[in-house]
Amino acid sequence: MKVLITGSSTGFGKLIAETLVQKGHDVAASMRNVGTKNKENAAALEKAGAKVVEIDVLDEASVNAGVAEAVKVLGGLDVVVNNAGAAMLGLTEAFSIEDWKKVFDLNVFGVQRVNRAALPHLREQGSGLLVHVSSIIGRVMLPFFGPYGPSKWALEGLAEITRVENASLGIDSVLVEPGGFATEIFNKLATPSDKEREASLGEYAKVPMQFAEGFGEQLAANKDQKPQDVADAIVSLIEMPAGTRPFRTVVDKMGMATLINPVNEDQEILTKNTYSAFDMSDMLKLNVKEKTAA
Repeated sequence: MKVLITGSSTGFGKLIAETLVQKGHDVAASMRNVGTKNKENAAALEKAGAKVVEIDVLDEASVNAGVAEAVKVLGGLDVVVNNAGAAMLGLTEAFSIEDWKKVFDLNVFGVQRVNRAALPHLREQGSGLLVHVSSIIGRVMLPFFGPYGPSKWALEGLAEITRVENASLGIDSVLVEPGGFATEIFNKLATPSDKEREASLGEYAKVPMQFAEGFGEQLAANKDQKPQDVADAIVSLIEMPAGTRPFRTVVDKMGMATLINPVNEDQEILTKNTYSAFDMSDMLKLNVKEKTAA
């Protein structure tokens, strides 16, 4: 498979790129600041066997140019892994509207920019896969993650509408919902910019950080909660035959998977029944392109 990954400099993105290369896939690992801040990260991925392209998902021109470059260096495009994103920590009241705009611009609009750039290529060949890296917070809201949680709920909706509008064209859309993992994103949680409002909340403003520290200790204590599992789950989805992939995949060994999986199953039943009631069931069926004999 020819795969483009966003946000590949560190964390899940880096692991996904490395794992795909090891499995024999052709990978375009994208990131910002290839020649400066991420120069060493880019060099490491190139050494591992990936092609590196510059993409800033906040910039439409950068996205369009980066996707075109990925298609060029890969000789085509089969899969896009929308991994780029950022998390936040703090009391929701203390996050300014600008804070909200920034996280939605990255976690939601950035994904749509990438999808819009990639879809014409996938549509032309009549097949493809869009992977959206969400979170368990996109299914159940936890406190103190401010705009991050709502942005993941929005991403879930984006992935759903992308699924139903493109399935008949042969393009699959899936969600991966990781639990909490000790990756760079968890260590770089943005905090509210309205420090005056935060200060007015007194001692309560300290609770989010206390919560994060406690959660971090739980993650560190659970040796089964490995970031590699997320990469492996995404690789597994990519390698599944078209038409057999689950729409939602939870990756978690902190106890949340057993709680969220039944919710996801019920949601899939609700979706199928709703589309059936409106005589739109065909919109959920992926049009799998038949392979011609060589």
